[in-house]
Amino acid sequence: MASGLTSSLCQLYPGAKIDWLIEDTNADLLRANPGINKIYLWPRRNWRSLRQEWRLRQLFGEFFRFAGDLRAERYDLILDLQGLLKSGLWAVLAGGRRRIGLGSREGSGLLMTEVLDRHIDSPLIGKEYRKLAEYLGALSDSFQLDIAVSDPDRATAAELLIKAPVVEPFVVLAPFTTRPQKHWFDERWAELTTRLRSNACSAVILGWGGDREKAEIIAAMAGNDLVNFAGMTSLGQCAAIIERAALVIGVDTGLTHLGIALNIPTLALFGSTRPYLDTGRSNSRVLFEPLECSPCRRRPTCGGTFDCMRRHSVDSVFQEAMAILP
Repeated sequence: MASGLTSSLCQLYPGAKIDWLIEDTNADLLRANPGINKIYLWPRRNWRSLRQEWRLRQLFGEFFRFAGDLRAERYDLILDLQGLLKSGLWAVLAGGRRRIGLGSREGSGLLMTEVLDRHIDSPLIGKEYRKLAEYLGALSDSFQLDIAVSDPDRATAAELLIKAPVVEPFVVLAPFTTRPQKHWFDERWAELTTRLRSNACSAVILGWGGDREKAEIIAAMAGNDLVNFAGMTSLGQCAAIIERAALVIGVDTGLTHLGIALNIPTLALFGSTRPYLDTGRSNSRVLFEPLECSPCRRRPTCGGTFDCMRRHSVDSVFQEAMAILP
């Protein structure tokens, strides 16, 4: 959702050099973006391993080299988009003259030269990042989600789709998150898959390594109507598969947001969370039927029945999907 800042910054500061520091696991979505000059990959997992193995000399050496490379750039402006202590520390280490923290917490506001409240009453996707862009002086319509897919990821995705095989047009399903209250129900995903197949649409399911077994349960319930790619792709390859999809259907998870960012028709099923109601795209919709307790976010009070998500019937989801399917 923060990717739209790239387009805003390019319009606001023509010719500016924009660098991005990101954890190495998430870098796939930025590597091919022509608006980004350089990506700094924070090897967080590798540094954790060095610390656990007490290889402290190597760890400190890599840390100081990394920080030195950042500081050598002499940045005019640094934007801390996470607003956490870890991101605030990197902002200070980079040595920027102007450091703006978005919703700074965990004490990181003390490390910024300016702090911007990330809360805003807006239904739009990426609303807090839009607010930051306008705070800097960018035009409101300059903010456009900006995800670029690399050619190598496109090639790998094409091979996977051929080998499976997946018949086009196909629908991408994104059912998985780290919080059960955001999930739809396995049997409903399976029934939806069958309904899609009856409408001449094949379906693939995407997720990460830890989602593989859960995806297999849904795939088994759906029979031969669903291809399971969970745990088989990188983030960039997921984006490349989504880029070729006719439709994305998912819950509040990054892969659903990717569908919107890539301008693929997308149907988002929200309940305990509601990160946005307006996708900013005419071909994408949010299904959200609030109860008195929703959005409860991290504190569900329903005792595990997740009634807000139960309000999304297979019929209603299928009908909405058919309405936006090209």
